[in-house]
Amino acid sequence: MARSVIPLTDPKCDAARPREKAYKLSDGQGLFLLVKANGTKSWRLKFKRPDGREGLATFGNYPALGLKSARDRRAAALELLALGIDPLEHEKQVKAASAATVTNTFKAVALEWHAAGARKWSKDHAIKILRRLETDLFPCLGDRAVSELKARDLLVPLKNAEKLNHLDVASRLRQYIDGIMRYAVQNGHIESNPARDLLGATATRKAAHRPALPLERLPELLQRIDNYKGRPLTRLAVHLTLLVFIRSSELRFSRWPEIDFDRSLWTIPGTREAIEGVKHSQRGSKMGTPHLVPLSKQAISILEAIQPLTGRFDLVFAGDHYHHKPMSENTVNAALRLMGYDTKADVCGHGFRSMACSALVESGLWSRDGVERQMSHQERNGVRAAYIHKAEHIEERRLMVQWWADYLEANREKHITPYDFAHLGRDAANVLELVRA
Repeated sequence: MARSVIPLTDPKCDAARPREKAYKLSDGQGLFLLVKANGTKSWRLKFKRPDGREGLATFGNYPALGLKSARDRRAAALELLALGIDPLEHEKQVKAASAATVTNTFKAVALEWHAAGARKWSKDHAIKILRRLETDLFPCLGDRAVSELKARDLLVPLKNAEKLNHLDVASRLRQYIDGIMRYAVQNGHIESNPARDLLGATATRKAAHRPALPLERLPELLQRIDNYKGRPLTRLAVHLTLLVFIRSSELRFSRWPEIDFDRSLWTIPGTREAIEGVKHSQRGSKMGTPHLVPLSKQAISILEAIQPLTGRFDLVFAGDHYHHKPMSENTVNAALRLMGYDTKADVCGHGFRSMACSALVESGLWSRDGVERQMSHQERNGVRAAYIHKAEHIEERRLMVQWWADYLEANREKHITPYDFAHLGRDAANVLELVRA
């Protein structure tokens, strides 16, 4: 027969005095007060764990944890045991979850996500993202535990941006939040990503395409370029932009060593050496990898005309006042405005790319991959990109840029459609014979 235990009372607990060795005062059902030789009184619970092993839990010291509270802790532990749950393991999990709530804040996880992404982003892009996190996300989400965040919480900074009509920013922030919460799932901080439900939650701005002239107006454009009375280097820059249809920064920051006249090839590097005091001057190809630009005979002629003007400098399009700095980013568009064009409605320098792309596609001569590679577009299909990322289609593109240059020449006097120019007779004196061959 089990020995009966007389439950403890607060006066008895208070009256317990230290002895030479620690001793126990039992309250029953495994709960006892351990009185140590130094006078500390500690509540302990002895029990049998679900796997049969002996377990010993420490609840806290008396009198900070009173008798009633100690009995409540015992009742909770016995309830867990009745459900087959080990109180010690349960306490570890509770403490871990509590610690995670403190350490796995949105800001902490976001900074981990940013650090992982920065290894593949450009330096400028990484700085821009971090600035947006600090400005737009951390003030309202930073201190919140990721495990507590719901879609409605994540929507707050997006709506803040939307109220200011910063719709592009709202879209970017949604992408960042989705990436951060997906990272949290992948690293075991949360079970599912609530940011998936943010798609379409804010207004989007209608895409504004860069203005481009219809191909029917090519004769007019070419005549206006020829008659341009401004700086000769500017006129040559506009004409070359039309011929090679690369991006503005790729053209402005170009260096003479990038151009191989013998091979008629311009290699735009992924990044360039930065120019002190010139913003973004380290930019190369937009995709961040070298972009090969085959040069037509007409493009080579223009570059040869530029050499006497800037060939002694490093920059192909050196500035008018400081040769170590490039021409202004507004130079080409300013020239088009002087030619009588509205660069917001008629045509802008970037619009030359659309014009060239339209003509190449409408001709029916060139493969989709060849045109996309010439435009320096990135393949969005990840699986397909894995197979074609090394393909330059360089020989097809050599023919392509020469065809485009010849097509422009054919439009000097009278417009001809890309399709008609591509289907001239067998005696056509242009690159078509090589294409057909």
